[in-house]
Amino acid sequence: MTKTLAYAAPAAKAALKPWSFERREPKDHDVAIDIKYCGICHTDVHQARDEWGGAEFPMVPGHEIAGIVTAVGKSVTKFKVGDHVGVGCLVDSCRECESCREGLEQYCLNGATYTYASRERDGVTPTYGGYSDKIVTDENFVLRIPSNLPLDGAAPLLCAGITLYSPLRHWKAGPGKKVAILGLGGLGHMGVKLAHAMGAEVTVLSHSSRKKDDAKRLGADHFYAMSEGDAFSALASRFDLIVCTAGVGVEWGKYLGLVKRDGAMVLVGVPAEEVPLGAFPLIGQRRSLAGSLIGGIAETQEMLDFCGKHGIVSEIETIPIAKVNEAFDRIVKSDVRYRFVIDMASLKGS
Repeated sequence: MTKTLAYAAPAAKAALKPWSFERREPKDHDVAIDIKYCGICHTDVHQARDEWGGAEFPMVPGHEIAGIVTAVGKSVTKFKVGDHVGVGCLVDSCRECESCREGLEQYCLNGATYTYASRERDGVTPTYGGYSDKIVTDENFVLRIPSNLPLDGAAPLLCAGITLYSPLRHWKAGPGKKVAILGLGGLGHMGVKLAHAMGAEVTVLSHSSRKKDDAKRLGADHFYAMSEGDAFSALASRFDLIVCTAGVGVEWGKYLGLVKRDGAMVLVGVPAEEVPLGAFPLIGQRRSLAGSLIGGIAETQEMLDFCGKHGIVSEIETIPIAKVNEAFDRIVKSDVRYRFVIDMASLKGS
């Protein structure tokens, strides 16, 4: 066992503070990773504050992990010491169900093992995430980060990146397709970059005009402030695909009116409240309302390779871990452009 330094939430809604625990020594198929950077996802805030229910404490959040391999088990074939690697939202799954056999481990029918706030396959051992100085993970759930991508900017790709890449790929964003990204935040800004690189015509739908310049800089062809003017009428039946990243309730039926016949609106954000929806926005033009959850391991590697090819990383604000509680509060206020990343070197001095 190896002593691991971390920041943990000792109880729901409590401030995160320094903590230590034991990581296992690498087994035959394990990879030991020195964590260099860890992105902060809004999910970390929800979980640490037990806003979704069922959280267990102490909790070490963090599933946007980028680091360097320090050791490998004797049967590891995919990685070697010194490799730049990442760990995302998953560290295991049953590997036997239909979803796992198809490379869709995030939809494991027997329950995926998440990087934190979860249980290992033994059903007993808790998982602890990336707000720590090291992690040990089965090689089949470790991702290779392209050498041309900086580890700090690449860290958020492990959640924010794949969360947008997966629906864009599944609903075939590309040349000739009109794609709208609803919400320009930690998720949405990655959607703009990725959809643009895929060759789609990209529109940002935002509440106000304050992020218009950012949207264009990130690759958007068009920008609409939905609270200003008559945007809903102007954009009626415009888009093949809308990806809704909003973490607050929006009128899904109203936005479905912007989708073409046989198009789709895909939800990746999780509003705290239930959103009412009538049938007519769907049946009138054979539209679909769908959801998407991160991505499987193979697709996440595909996303990283795509980002390496196109030089795509997240727009980040790097912080020392001592400022993590301040960062949580700022995320709730949408006061970050566009993703916080913790420099884990700061952990040793905290």
